[in-house]
Amino acid sequence: MGWLTKDFETAPCEVEVSHCFDSLHAHVKFLNGAVINPGDEVQVQGPPVMAPYGEVVREQRIARIARASKLEQLWTRMTGDFEFMELCEFSFSEEVTL
Repeated sequence: MGWLTKDFETAPCEVEVSHCFDSLHAHVKFLNGAVINPGDEVQVQGPPVMAPYGEVVREQRIARIARASKLEQLWTRMTGDFEFMELCEFSFSEEVTL
């Protein structure tokens, strides 16, 4: 992997989609031990995994991992904290408690 080039790899994975009252999530677990680094992109192959309400669905799939170049990794590490702040929601109230 160079400073400007991307590498690609495929990995078997398990996709878990939960659509329950207590939990609404989608997780991908790599079955070959692949590790995702800052700036990497993962695309799971196949049709969307749909879970009816109240169920958890697990399916085996193949994922395509686009490894970030060294420059992209550096940029992601430098700017990641700023982008995280966009996810935060702040609320200020005028109510004063004594």
